[in-house]
Amino acid sequence: MDRLTGRVGIVGAGTMGRGIAQLFAEHGHEVVLVDLTEDVLERARAEIVLNLRLAPLVRPGSAAPDPDEAAARIRFTTNLKDVRTAGFVIENVTEDWETKRGVHTELDGLCPPGVPFGVNTSAIPITRVASVTRRAPEIVGTHFMNPAHLKPTVEVIRGHHTSDATVARTRALLESAGRRCVVVRDGPGFVTNRVAMLTVNEAVFLLAEGTAGAPDIDRLFRECLGHAMGPLETADLIGLDTVLRSLEVLHGEFGDPKFRPCPLLRELVRAGRLGRKSGRGFHTYESLPGKDASDG
Repeated sequence: MDRLTGRVGIVGAGTMGRGIAQLFAEHGHEVVLVDLTEDVLERARAEIVLNLRLAPLVRPGSAAPDPDEAAARIRFTTNLKDVRTAGFVIENVTEDWETKRGVHTELDGLCPPGVPFGVNTSAIPITRVASVTRRAPEIVGTHFMNPAHLKPTVEVIRGHHTSDATVARTRALLESAGRRCVVVRDGPGFVTNRVAMLTVNEAVFLLAEGTAGAPDIDRLFRECLGHAMGPLETADLIGLDTVLRSLEVLHGEFGDPKFRPCPLLRELVRAGRLGRKSGRGFHTYESLPGKDASDG
């Protein structure tokens, strides 16, 4: 593998960053995983190693990589400068515009010209991110779904300036990790979250209004509509804080009251009930070693 396809820089070692790091390491890529503190990185390391060792049970019949070899391909670091050797950088920091703007501005100054930046965001337009860099043609949306190391398809978003070459390189990188992609045009929430966040928000309103309890709301979607998870279970998996921020972006971008976050959602986030990563959201989950409230 050459430099442009071999090493992947991943910024943010929260839920999504961990899954993406594991995915590329499993498929032979060297990975540089960056976060602010050693504590977050240690939790990321522990979770990735555990997931790699459980891979034969989670994906029976599929070829599982050697967990020690895959884990050894990941370099854990608190120094953002270490991504300078990567041929492709994927950013997974908190779904907050000021945070993302700062990270992309810094990355733009660190990385050589021509290195693409994949923006893993739930709702922030890719063209907005590109506007704070000097490499707009190399900015592309790479919207991974959770858990990233298990989902077979990635939503790839073409910003206003994204070049055909960048889309082709993104597709090739994803294919090298055994992933398919669907390329869509830029817009707040893209395709998946413009629809999914509305569904989740309406489900929270139904819960708040007392129309049905959380287990029954989710059960109806699973058993009547054939969904793998109900909307409130999905929100717990994503993280209620991320759902709230995504709705705020959609509400602000479109100015449409249909995207106004349900007050109950705000209340739960303020109470620290963030879903699976905190142990409790709309449902309660067994505490797991390494659990934390960070996301990236």
